[in-house]
Amino acid sequence: MCNLLLAALSTEDPAGLLPARQQMALSLGWHIVLASFGVAFPAMIFVLHRRGIVRDDPVALGLAQRWSKVAAVLFAVGAVSGTVLSFEMGLLWPGLMGRFGDVLGLPFAFEGLSFFIEAIFLGIYLYGWGRMPPRRHLLMLVPMMIAGVVGTFCVLSVNAWMNAPAGFRIVDGRVTDVDPWAAMFNDLVWLQFAHMWVAAYLMVGLLVAGVYAAGMLRGRRDAHHRLGFLVPFTFASAAALVQPVIGHLLGGNLGDRQPAKLAAFELAVTTESPSPLRIGGVLVDGEVRGAIDIPVLGSLIAQNSFTAPVRGLDTIPVQDQPPVNLTHWAFQTMVGIGTLLALAAVLFWVARWRRHDLLDNRWFLRFAIAAGPLAVLALEAGWVATEVGRQPWVVYGVLRTSDAAGSNSGLWWLLAATVALYAAMTAGAVTVLRSMSRRWRAGQLELPSPYGPQARLHDGAEHVGAGGRRGPGTAGRQS
Repeated sequence: MCNLLLAALSTEDPAGLLPARQQMALSLGWHIVLASFGVAFPAMIFVLHRRGIVRDDPVALGLAQRWSKVAAVLFAVGAVSGTVLSFEMGLLWPGLMGRFGDVLGLPFAFEGLSFFIEAIFLGIYLYGWGRMPPRRHLLMLVPMMIAGVVGTFCVLSVNAWMNAPAGFRIVDGRVTDVDPWAAMFNDLVWLQFAHMWVAAYLMVGLLVAGVYAAGMLRGRRDAHHRLGFLVPFTFASAAALVQPVIGHLLGGNLGDRQPAKLAAFELAVTTESPSPLRIGGVLVDGEVRGAIDIPVLGSLIAQNSFTAPVRGLDTIPVQDQPPVNLTHWAFQTMVGIGTLLALAAVLFWVARWRRHDLLDNRWFLRFAIAAGPLAVLALEAGWVATEVGRQPWVVYGVLRTSDAAGSNSGLWWLLAATVALYAAMTAGAVTVLRSMSRRWRAGQLELPSPYGPQARLHDGAEHVGAGGRRGPGTAGRQS
């Protein structure tokens, strides 16, 4: 993925460095999308399921059951990619895990426990339709939501530690005085976790909403599609508005923590006071070309000051600089798409407040379909900016990426096998989900739950409603 564009390796780099970079980039870039569904999807299902119970709404219950089946498919695929990742850390980066395994073991252990808890309660929830009391069944989603949050926090704590190492000392070249709790709860963990957690809701919300926007664009404008759009889009809208604030807080003091990364973000060749905001542009032979400069704004955004300078790349040794153009464009892609999505969310809700329903506007529906892939691109670009911007360090200021890699050139075969595996899993997941969608549109599947939506009986018979009351059957075929 992103590492294909990194600077060429020197002849002194170990043979396993380049394939390890490609392998890790592919695995993380692919798995992060599935992991985001594990974080955000249970909460969206919870909202629909609760609405179905409280309001006796068969449409909401129908959506909750369908989404839970989609979640099961994605969880199964994500389990495979997560298993691959669990082996990759030690296989690809022996210099990292061999030296800092005691420091990083605690969050990895908790992440494994969270994964099993999420799997157990997902199974109970899927099996519970029609077999558990309604409110107890609903509560099975709560451990899933908590496990998703805890697992994400644990993984993000490791990445935050790589950017702000803590919880150990190095004496005579050896790692000593290990405090795994201090490593896990390092200075960056809360903001970096919040940034990723909100990004998951943004991406998943827009991807799911886009599915129903596509249905409405084809003329299926029933309650099923409108509710299927509004619930995830509401989550995504809140995330889109909160994310810039979290991102700004996370970027605070970046010039002190990782000045090379900030200089690459801002494309700052020399130290300027005040520093402009550079939009676009590339660095060619030490000169910025094609950028649009907005005076002062760079200092204001990066340093919360109208005059504070942004340290230039000329003050940083060349061997300590990241791939500047890739880091700069990844950062600006993330920020640009995030700003666009936030504006779209504001536009939708302002129009709705003024009683203009944009769900009747074909151009908005087209944008809603595109918003999901754009959110995926923003998520991936954010990780490229974070990880490539930290180079050449795997543990910032402590361990270089080249020193963490091994000398096994046979990792290229592992990379090829992983590409084939992920391609097969992607094709399989798409095939299964499309098959499920076709059956649902054909009305072939009904919820067997005694409190769920039931097919309308021709003789007008009654069924037990979501709140335990008896009422007429309401759910027919949904597109």
